[in-house]
Amino acid sequence: MKTYIEERAIEVANYIIEQNATVRQTAKKFGISKSTVHKDVTERLEEIDPSLAKRARIVLDVNKSERHIRGGMATREKYLHQHT
Repeated sequence: MKTYIEERAIEVANYIIEQNATVRQTAKKFGISKSTVHKDVTERLEEIDPSLAKRARIVLDVNKSERHIRGGMATREKYLHQHT
């Protein structure tokens, strides 16, 4: 694996952990796709630093479990502001 990819995977994981960031937020911050973020954390980082991968995965799993709630809240906000 190329060195810059390994470095990016570590940076991405650290960002997710420190900022409690979603895949979407992380992708935007680093200018990469959501699938690249996911692959960096779940596959590439597992080979480089399994401990860091596990910690990042915990944050992503929590964010994923809360995703439907955030989506509902965003929709609610959208419609509250439309009808006012």
